[in-house]
This record gives sequence, structure tokens and C-alpha cells, in this order.
Amino acid sequence: MYEPIRTKSVHSTLARTPSDFPHRSREEELDIQLAGHLAALLAVTDELRALTPSDELDVAAERLAGQLTRLRGSASPVRAAASTPTSRVDALHQRAHALAGRALVVAASRADTAAAILSAERMDAHAGTAVA
Repeated sequence: MYEPIRTKSVHSTLARTPSDFPHRSREEELDIQLAGHLAALLAVTDELRALTPSDELDVAAERLAGQLTRLRGSASPVRAAASTPTSRVDALHQRAHALAGRALVVAASRADTAAAILSAERMDAHAGTAVA
């Protein structure tokens, strides 16, 4: 019924030492997650700016871009253009609120005070128009 395995494990033959595989630290993984959430929030903020221009959104977009530049090194973030003029502003505010919440969780996990404060401010800014 049961036949024993006659060959060595693929994992033991490919991985001679643990250093054969590139591994990222927890900090690096959290940096990547945080940068992704902030980049998505920046894209939504840029789209909101195109549909409902305001000085507050301009400042928020610049602060988000600054945080992304800090997290990614010297690479400046890609900026989004408005997708369609028929986008619902309320839906964008809801999305921005959710993205800011995700960014806040990751920023808190990695003890990044600047990113956490910015994320919390963006949550507050979008909370009035976001319906949970």
C-alpha cells in the first residue's frame, strides 16, 4: 500500500544552505507593503484632485509623494491621471479612506511615525465623505 520515497527531497538537494535563497527582512517586507498602500492612496488622491481640485488634496498628494520617495530611496512615485470624468467622487473617498487605513496598520507595525500620522490624517480627511 505505502511505498517509501526512494529519492531525496527536492528541497534538500536544491537548497544546500539557507543562504541560497534571497530573503527579505520583516522591515523590508513592511516597507514594500507600506509603499504599495501609499502609492495606491496617492493614485486615488491624484484622481480626486483632477475631479475636485483643492489645496488640501494638493498638499496631501505632495506629502504622500514625499513619503514614497523616502521609502523607495530616490525613485519618485508614478503619478496617476484621472481615469474618467464620470468617476464617482464618493467612491473615491471611500477607497482613499480604506487605503489610508491599510497604510496606517502597516506604518504602526513598523513604527514609522511620519507615515502613521500622514495615514491617520488622510483617514480623517476622507472619513466625512466615506460611508462604511
